[in-house]
Amino acid sequence: MGFGRFVPLVAFAWLAGCGGSDDTAPPPPQVSGPRMHLTVTQVSPVAGSWGTAGAYQRIDGRLTGEVDPAAPANAIITDLDLAQPRNARGMVEYTTEFVLFTPANAAAGNGVLRYDAPNRGNLLTLSGGLPDRMLLERGYSVLFSAWQGDVPKSSPARLTLDVPVARQANGDPVTGPYRAELVPQTRSADLPLPGGVFNGSMIPYAPVSLDNTRPGYSLTRRVRETDAREPIPASQWAFARCDAATPFPGTPDPTRVCLSGGFDPDGLYELVYEARDPKVMGVGLAALRDTVAFFRHASRDADGTPNPLAGHIRHALGQGTSQSGNFMKTFLHLGFNQDLEGRRVFDGIFAHVAARQTQVNARFAVPGGGGGLRTDHTAFGQSAPRGLATDYHDSISGRTGGILARCTQTSTCPRFFLGLSGTEFWVLQGSPVLTDAEGLADLVQPDTARIYYYASTQHGDGNVAFNPAQGRYPTGTEARFGDTFRALWVALEDWVVRDVAPPANAVPRLADGSLVRPADLQMPQIRGLRWSDGRQIPDVVYRGLHNDFERLDYGPQYRHADESGIATQLPPRQTGQHYAILVPQLDADGLDIAGIRDVGAAVPTGTSLGYNEVVGRPWEDLLGLSGSFLPFHTTRAARLAAGDSRPSLEERYGDHAGYVAAVQRAVDDLVARRLLLPADGERRVAEARAANVLR
Repeated sequence: MGFGRFVPLVAFAWLAGCGGSDDTAPPPPQVSGPRMHLTVTQVSPVAGSWGTAGAYQRIDGRLTGEVDPAAPANAIITDLDLAQPRNARGMVEYTTEFVLFTPANAAAGNGVLRYDAPNRGNLLTLSGGLPDRMLLERGYSVLFSAWQGDVPKSSPARLTLDVPVARQANGDPVTGPYRAELVPQTRSADLPLPGGVFNGSMIPYAPVSLDNTRPGYSLTRRVRETDAREPIPASQWAFARCDAATPFPGTPDPTRVCLSGGFDPDGLYELVYEARDPKVMGVGLAALRDTVAFFRHASRDADGTPNPLAGHIRHALGQGTSQSGNFMKTFLHLGFNQDLEGRRVFDGIFAHVAARQTQVNARFAVPGGGGGLRTDHTAFGQSAPRGLATDYHDSISGRTGGILARCTQTSTCPRFFLGLSGTEFWVLQGSPVLTDAEGLADLVQPDTARIYYYASTQHGDGNVAFNPAQGRYPTGTEARFGDTFRALWVALEDWVVRDVAPPANAVPRLADGSLVRPADLQMPQIRGLRWSDGRQIPDVVYRGLHNDFERLDYGPQYRHADESGIATQLPPRQTGQHYAILVPQLDADGLDIAGIRDVGAAVPTGTSLGYNEVVGRPWEDLLGLSGSFLPFHTTRAARLAAGDSRPSLEERYGDHAGYVAAVQRAVDDLVARRLLLPADGERRVAEARAANVLR
């Protein structure tokens, strides 16, 4: 049956429901194209009963699929022609791990498959081992499957994808330049590869040789990103593992770098070397395409194993958050929303807090790269178009064509949502999706797309922390986007399934002054606040720090518009051509004027900013992807004494009852505009009643 060695007894109810067992299964179908093989390793009941769907089950397993190197649909995959090994049918194979939550009686579901793209292999949208309860109560089948081929199996909860490596036709290894930023957090004798703030836990590419005196090998150090690189002599570093017990030169190890005297946490180190055996990472794009097409359309796999969702899925919606949201945009941009039968893969896609694309389809790809002021500033993922429309024109690069260009040509575009937090503008270069390259005109967005800005939020929906060691200001934002995302997800479902138009775009714009150059931001006076231990929070001094966006050149073999091909210029050549970066303008409270104001921004107890700043270092930088929260003074007298320009809580709400009433009004407004679900609105009012505001 293709189930491998273990099929729990609970699985047999599903098998019977699919019309098959070891005794009654029909013979395997005759398959002429790429084959899919399903292996179920675990079927577990989910506690409780959920809406009209009733009982749920969790299915864990693997899909082993084939990619045809000769098929036009796969022609864009970098190095697919060099992928090894190939099976007896001449196909390239991959194996992706998956987790599927589905009603035990699949016919009781709502007919919608939701795919959640893992973030560096992690299932971000699981809470307590389950997807969002709302999805189960609405009858969804929820699928997680791996797309990123360099994720290590470091945790049972992490989903991995096995992809082939590229080799020369004669079997010799493929080699080429590779670059990594090594960013120590503390003084350390060695650092692991591949390095970087965002990519550090992935599987590294092995060097061709541990001899670091070879041409093309270098390690440099600088303090600020803009400082000149200082070469470190080859005699002072090695591909090795070392510590206090085994000092430099340590024990040879291709996965670590050891430095004589250790790595300085104030240093930014850049390693360039010749690597070997690049993974054909773009196979992950085909793996997702074919995995969703299998669960959506197939009755059984090539061995006759039944598809647990066969005949019960009418629509597929995809979602990715942050890095995986960037991947979903890349999947769409590169034309993979058309399956091998010419059908749409996803009817709707929601790219959440996802400003850029990701480099998954290049030789020595780095899908986990990020972006910051001081680190990963020149990481991959910077060169593909930000604009959505087919006729989007980038006047700086001279290229025409946005993210929806390929799917428009094949009539396979999904209905598309893009959600942005404040951090995307300050740290992740988010504004070019809204304006032309020079930042002089607002873009007109396609009718099949919506962009939503979560006003005054940070990149992650975290709690406010009053910790002076973390940043210049308290970290986190009172404004949150989790509830907004849930409401918008229902709006996307309504748009796809019932053709009910979603809420209009809600973004800052040049035309009304709500999107401005960083130098033109208007910051209120925020003064006289204290940390929870009594120490004074620094008065807010606006420095205008933001991540620049320069056009980078990775060499003539790199297809910059597609983040594909072969990067031969490392570090990239900086062209001196810069895209405009704009940021949301603030009101008198220091809150963003435009966008969707969550309850925490509509009825604030303080200022939420989409950025924070590092303190106590010899360089300036924003504090990763963190925002800031600056509470209002409680009384008018206190804020006047401090010289704070923002009205106090007392002036705003009078008393606690006035605060609760203001929250109720905001909830009613958001629910009426389909930006908050009624159940979430009730919870927010209950939270307001329980809050210690002006008691």
